[in-house]
Amino acid sequence: MNNPPIVQSLLIAFALMVTLMYPYLWLLRRLGFGKQVIRELPHHQEKTGTPTMGGLLLIVVVIGVGLLLEIFRPTGRPFIDGSTFAPMATLALVGVLGAADDYLNARTGIGIRAVHKLLWQTVVALFVAWQIQRTYELDGFRVPFIGGVTVGAEVWIILAAIAIIGASNGVNITDGLDGLAGGTLIFAFIAYLVIALLNPPPITQPNLAVLCALIVGGLLGFLWFNVHPAQIIMGDSGALSLGAALAVIAAITGQLPILPLIGIVFVLETGSVILQVATYQLTGRRIFRMSPLHHHYEMGGWNEEKITMRFWIVGALAAMLGVVLLLASIRPELTA
Repeated sequence: MNNPPIVQSLLIAFALMVTLMYPYLWLLRRLGFGKQVIRELPHHQEKTGTPTMGGLLLIVVVIGVGLLLEIFRPTGRPFIDGSTFAPMATLALVGVLGAADDYLNARTGIGIRAVHKLLWQTVVALFVAWQIQRTYELDGFRVPFIGGVTVGAEVWIILAAIAIIGASNGVNITDGLDGLAGGTLIFAFIAYLVIALLNPPPITQPNLAVLCALIVGGLLGFLWFNVHPAQIIMGDSGALSLGAALAVIAAITGQLPILPLIGIVFVLETGSVILQVATYQLTGRRIFRMSPLHHHYEMGGWNEEKITMRFWIVGALAAMLGVVLLLASIRPELTA
C-alpha cells in the first residue's frame, strides 16, 4: 500500500487555485460580485468592490481533487472514508450558506440575517457531530496529560456541535484584513495534518492528513491573491466553511480539547467581540478602540501588514505548541 500523497496533494491544490483564480476573478468582476464595506470602517473603503466569494473556488478545488482521489485511488484504498466524509460534507454544506451570504452582500450590501445563519450552522453542526459520533462511537474527549474524560454520546454531540459553530464564526470574525484568516488557517490545518499522522494506532488517519494537505495547498494558492493589497476576498463562503471544517477535523482526530490553543487567534478575535459587547452593555464603556481585535490595533496605528504578520506568528507558535502538547501526552519520549 502506497504512502499518502500529502506533498503531491498540497502542490496540486496550490497549482489549481493559482491557475483557476484568473478566470474566476474575471467571472466575479463580470457578475459584479464585489465586497460592500460597512460605513463603520472608513479606513477600509478602498476595498469596496474587491471581488469576494474567493472561498467558493477553494471549496470546489478541495472537494474536486478529493473526488478524483476517490475515483483513481492512487494509494490503493478509498479516499472518502469515515475521516474525510464529514469534513468534505461540512465544507459543502456550510459553503453553500456562506456563498449565499456573499451573493446577497455583493448585491444589496446586507447579507443573511445572523439568526438565520446561526440556525443553518446549528443544523449542519449537529448532523456532522452525530455522524462523527456514530462512525467512531465517541463518548468522551482525550485531554492532554489527563487522559480520557467520558461525557456520554449525547453530550459529546452537543459539545462538538458548539465547537463547530464557534470555530466557524471565529474564523469569519478574523477574516477582516488581507491574508489574516487565510494565513492563520494554514498553520491550524498543518497542525492537524501532523496530528492525524502522529495519532497512535488505530486512530492514525492518513486520508484525513491528505485532506488537510489539500486545504493547505488551496489556502496557499488563495493567499497568492489575497495578501495585501488583496485582489480577492475570502468571504463567508470560505471563512464559515473552513472554520467549521477545522473543528470537524479536530473532533475526528480526537484532539478537540486543544483546538482553542491551535486556533488561539480565532479565540482571541471572538473573545474581543464578546468582551466589547458585554462591557458596553454593562458599563456603557468600550475596552477596545474597536472590535474585533485586529481593528483595535488598526485604530492604534499598526498598519495592515504588521497586524497580519504578527497574528500569523502567534498562529504558527500556537500550532506548534498544540502539536508538542499532543506529543508530550501520548509520546513523552519524543519531547524529553
